[in-house]
Amino acid sequence: MFALSALESEAVLLSLRVAFWSVLISLPVAIAVAWLLARKRFPGHLFLNGLVHLPLVVPPVVVGYLLLLLLGRNGAMGAWLWDWFGITVAFTWRGAAVASAVMAFPLMVRAIRLSLESVDIRLEAAARTLGAPPIWVFATVSLPLMAPGILTGTMLAFARGFGEFGATITFVSNIPGETRTLPIALYSLTQVPGGEGGALRLMILSIVIAMLALFASELLARRVRARLEG
Repeated sequence: MFALSALESEAVLLSLRVAFWSVLISLPVAIAVAWLLARKRFPGHLFLNGLVHLPLVVPPVVVGYLLLLLLGRNGAMGAWLWDWFGITVAFTWRGAAVASAVMAFPLMVRAIRLSLESVDIRLEAAARTLGAPPIWVFATVSLPLMAPGILTGTMLAFARGFGEFGATITFVSNIPGETRTLPIALYSLTQVPGGEGGALRLMILSIVIAMLALFASELLARRVRARLEG
């Protein structure tokens, strides 16, 4: 009953791979954007904040279609990547990672930004008065104090990327072994006779993995926060 078939195992492993790379490619950008939104005020601040959180409020298929227009073989960026580097993003697992990263990005930025806003700016000011350059202040003062938010945002983004469906299927389609992630495989099983057992197994597995990610983010954040306070 709960033994996964070869195709189901393949979908789970692909989802883990996609979620891992989606977090890896988006984390540095998320830290930079969170710092920009929390510490700077500029004319486009409101627009940037809205743009970052846009994937949370628009239908995921809209995000997927925009990615297809931008990164498809004939898209503005996709054509350039193909012509110069021979890289194709659409309809590949790399595209699935990009779609997952975009959809999870607001959650990561939000968690990191809230953590950064709780950092006492007087600590940063004190470090600067001692002659530390801004990048050193960020690396030695701000970044360690942001660690709970970074961990929380990373785990939330991983769980979100693992379960991404709408933008992924629009951007990279449903290709077995290449782009058929766990949620896409679950959807496919609901469309064929006799697929209820496999769909049930994947549903339970997706819930378990998501809950483990949430528990891990909370425990890690608490442990880091306790260490910082101690």
